[in-house]
Amino acid sequence: MRKLIVHEHISLDGVIQAPGRPDEDASGGFAYGGWSATYKDETIGTRLRKQMNSPFDLLLGRKTYDIWAPYWPQHAEVWPNANEATKYVASNTMASGEWGPYKFLKGNIAEEIAQIKQQEGPDLHLWGSGDLVQTLMKHDLVDVFWLIIYPVTLGSGKRLFAGGTIPAAFKLIDSAVASNGVIVVNYERAGAVELGNIDA
Repeated sequence: MRKLIVHEHISLDGVIQAPGRPDEDASGGFAYGGWSATYKDETIGTRLRKQMNSPFDLLLGRKTYDIWAPYWPQHAEVWPNANEATKYVASNTMASGEWGPYKFLKGNIAEEIAQIKQQEGPDLHLWGSGDLVQTLMKHDLVDVFWLIIYPVTLGSGKRLFAGGTIPAAFKLIDSAVASNGVIVVNYERAGAVELGNIDA
């Protein structure tokens, strides 16, 4: 079974919108595009390279695909695996694209992704794709959260847990704290939420 790993740059108040650059996603009047760019650090870079160099296929929302499609073919030396990976793109409006290999998912996206997870192949890595993440969480399809948490609050913007989640427990697989206060954490699914009495 293939794991579905959600990768997100996230602020302290849960915002995942447009971390990379000002023109990335200004929808909803978001004015803080590029909010993660000043926090570059070797600790973060080492963890990112490890993820980027592992075997994977990509699972992307249409907007993220549109942003990445013209970029990564021009920067193959930075992330060659992104160009070689199959891109599963959730979109009810697109039937073809310029960045392949790709497969467009339509209709019941959650059902299609659940079927893909049962197939042989590398893990599915999802970066960004805020709307798609909400669907995946509601249908209990996320196996791992790989989060880079930044010491900043943004007040508005698309949030990781905006649409609610299925109650679930996670275990910490890896973590690191950069000198600039950024925290990299890898949480893997660990069954159901366990209840108890804190006074016991």
